[in-house]
Amino acid sequence: MYLEIVSPEATLFAGEVTSVTVPGVNGEFQMLENHAPIVSLLQEGDVKVQGDLEIHEDFQSKFTKGANGETVLSIISGTVEMNDNKVIVLAD
Repeated sequence: MYLEIVSPEATLFAGEVTSVTVPGVNGEFQMLENHAPIVSLLQEGDVKVQGDLEIHEDFQSKFTKGANGETVLSIISGTVEMNDNKVIVLAD
């Protein structure tokens, strides 16, 4: 599936991934390929991404590696939309 992570400054990441886990307001949830369409608010927490990510060098400092090998981006709030195997995370 295709993931786009957008912040007020720039698009931090855009590319193919295996899974995305986000901190929803009602708890953390994961999206895999062919997930049902969804729109949700996000709260403070970590966006965890599985896959072979190539992050532009200007934004590498915003991401860390998680315990399970995932790539992690800490956010304060945001929204997520999943539709037709495309996930868009608007993050603060």
